[in-house]
Amino acid sequence: FNPAVALPIWPALELLVFRFTGVSLTAARVLTLCVFGLTLVTFDRLIERHTRRRSGRSGRPLAAALTVFLLCASPFLYAFDRLAIIEPLLICLTALALLAASHLHPLHLRSPHLLKVSLPAIALGILLPAMILAKTTAVFLIPSVAYMLWARAGYRLRPAIRLAVFPASLGAVLWLAYFFLFVRPHYLADFHYLFSANAYTGVELQPLYTVVLNTLADGAWIGLLLYLAFFATVALALFWRPRLLTNPLFPSLLLWIAGYFFFLGYHNNLQPRYYTVVAVPITAVVALGLDVFRQARGRVTALAGNIAIATVALAIAVPDALQQLDFALHPTWTFESAAHSIAAIVRADPTHPNLILSISGSDLTLMTHLPSIDDDFGTMELAERVRTYRPGWYVSWNELDDDKMDALTPLYSVDRVAAFPAMDDPDRNLLILYRLDPTDVPPPAPKPHRRTPKPLRTKLGQQPSTNQLEH
Repeated sequence: FNPAVALPIWPALELLVFRFTGVSLTAARVLTLCVFGLTLVTFDRLIERHTRRRSGRSGRPLAAALTVFLLCASPFLYAFDRLAIIEPLLICLTALALLAASHLHPLHLRSPHLLKVSLPAIALGILLPAMILAKTTAVFLIPSVAYMLWARAGYRLRPAIRLAVFPASLGAVLWLAYFFLFVRPHYLADFHYLFSANAYTGVELQPLYTVVLNTLADGAWIGLLLYLAFFATVALALFWRPRLLTNPLFPSLLLWIAGYFFFLGYHNNLQPRYYTVVAVPITAVVALGLDVFRQARGRVTALAGNIAIATVALAIAVPDALQQLDFALHPTWTFESAAHSIAAIVRADPTHPNLILSISGSDLTLMTHLPSIDDDFGTMELAERVRTYRPGWYVSWNELDDDKMDALTPLYSVDRVAAFPAMDDPDRNLLILYRLDPTDVPPPAPKPHRRTPKPLRTKLGQQPSTNQLEH
């Protein structure tokens, strides 16, 4: 299973870091934290750019500071932004693309500041294919960037098209160059497989209303108070403070959220990590709303507005921060401990290859450096994969599935060796190690029969002479 062919940006960054640090879990997690830090800086600059001129007499806008504060306090992001997954990178690249789009200028070849005005267009032209090559679901976020570009063009179609021509053309050229010069000649099957592997999910597998309700309800993963505050902010923006909608960043973030929620419902595979992509813009929308309501005049005083915004922000942040603090003070490393226990057993057995077959093989390899192959995804059928690579061990979660046994039993006797509690998902809380003893090895060839010479029965002096032997 080689998803790096279709999603090369994150593996390329890890490759660069691992060149200096070596392959380790710590290095991968630090890299993800650096991406999260860049996301914080980008959102701070993006929100400051779109609120500074709108603050009026109410003083310095607080939306950027509120966004960073709430993002840092989130236990949901604390957990997922410390995993070496691709969603944090997608968030960062999308925020950078919005920032680049907000700085676009019409390109005039005779302009004395051609380089300065062309840098945002060049950056956007690079960021658009980078988003898609980081995670293909970025196509659902392109409307958010397009709206920012349209706002930059004064909400006029022709100027927007002129602004979009260069970055769109550059992005298309870069993506096509990658596909035709690298993917198509060498890894086309791997590229296609990434998309066919997800065919088992889809909105058509359930009634539409069930999919919609489940998709929206699972958004509470990001934090119930924050999630409810988001819907309240949208409702108040529509019916009480339409000024929010005149800030181009606010509709752009709403399109970001709506686009990814559409993907979640369409894909109908509601993994909690997918919601990190909407958690960040939802937080920014709430912060923008709180800041605008703080500046309201006529119904509340400035002091009352500041008290209200502080109360809501603290009501969201304090429980989140306490839960995050509990995570930090009481960490559990059950998965990592199980991985190292498995590695110790595998390395202590010289009679079996170290190669592990497991759906969590990539995690085990990152933590222990044992080689592994995936037992669930891959361009080869599992039985063919097993025959080709001949693993010595199989690691499964909770049970040994029938389809895995069908692929293993023609070649191996599967012997359960050990089990280790890991994580807390009911479907994945016991990591089981099996030793694969080959049953198709031919028996050793019999040794050729060697005749034992008979002892000499003549007495000393009765042996025939050399001349007699010759005759």
